[in-house]
Amino acid sequence: MTMSLEKQSRGRVLIVDDEKVILDLTAIILKNRGYQIFTALNAREGLATIEAERPELVLLDYMMPDMDGLTALKEIRRRFPETYVIMFTGKGSEEIAVELMKAGASDYILKPFNNQDMVERIESVLKLRAVELQNRALLSERERLLAEIAQWNRDLEARVQEKSEALRRAQAEIVQSEKLATLGYLSAGMAHEIRNPLNSIALFVQLIRSGLEDPERLDYVDKILKEVDRIDGILRKLLDAAKRPRFEISEVRVDRILENTLEAFTPQLRQKKIKVITDFKSIPPAIKADPMEIEQIFTNLFLNSIHVMEEEGTLGVQLDQDEQYINMRVSDTGPGIPPENLPNIFDPFFTTNSRGTGLGLSVVLRIVKTYKGKIEVEKSDSSGTTFSVRLPLTPQ
Repeated sequence: MTMSLEKQSRGRVLIVDDEKVILDLTAIILKNRGYQIFTALNAREGLATIEAERPELVLLDYMMPDMDGLTALKEIRRRFPETYVIMFTGKGSEEIAVELMKAGASDYILKPFNNQDMVERIESVLKLRAVELQNRALLSERERLLAEIAQWNRDLEARVQEKSEALRRAQAEIVQSEKLATLGYLSAGMAHEIRNPLNSIALFVQLIRSGLEDPERLDYVDKILKEVDRIDGILRKLLDAAKRPRFEISEVRVDRILENTLEAFTPQLRQKKIKVITDFKSIPPAIKADPMEIEQIFTNLFLNSIHVMEEEGTLGVQLDQDEQYINMRVSDTGPGIPPENLPNIFDPFFTTNSRGTGLGLSVVLRIVKTYKGKIEVEKSDSSGTTFSVRLPLTPQ
């Protein structure tokens, strides 16, 4: 029983030869050397045996009826690349040897053959097969490991990029919060210092106005009062951007505020022939907020979008919700925000509009942060800009 296992362990060999005498003789020799032997009298039978038994080696006769040895060799190498082939041939020409080796034979043995020489050649080919299969497995393992390392590198780069982006956003939020805190500290003092002389100017101008009759001079006075009102408006916006004014919390339906704010902009939208596309994917429940503050968010975003668009642009308004947030998007078909300006758009007094104060988005940011929400530019390129605003469904 031990001898039988030892013999099986040396390898599985298929002998394919239409001469039964050579077939039987070769089988006896190799069985005595410890090989497990399969036999076939023709190529087709041999191919079926290879399919079923998957031997390590085939001894294949070159001259056979029906399917010759060369054709069978090519078929074996095509279908069973891990099965190696040694050819038997009675023709010892160099041309045949070259042809066989090109077709994939590992070796060839001339008939009649020397028993010891045949066994040595079989052992040599089986050793070569073991080395080549091991090398192939090592190369496959190397490719797998390289692919795995490459995937790890990609995953690591993605995680580093994700964490770097999160850190950049966190730093930007900290800087923005510090700016708003500084602005709040300065604006309260500035408003007090500016409003006192401003009120005096307005009072004395009104006194002067009461004693004038010249229409041209009255017009000058009206212009002065108008500019005083404009400065006072800027001060109010500055205070709104820096510090929360008086507010009243109530149940607020964001979808209704969106609709009402859009309706208030109807004249400007018609004037510039701007198309409005609303996409309310879901109607979120009411949240606790000051309706005037929520309205200010949309008012400032709509003003910016309408300003940057040419005639016949498109204003998009999207409303949705997830488990934690109300998600709103305001998009336009303007020229987009230059990349170098993106880091500064929420800064107080930053504006590219000669008629603007640069406080609109600062006010929006302050309000969104008051409700522990988030605002960001989701997209900005030559096709337009999209602002994303997220407000929590429940107070935080």
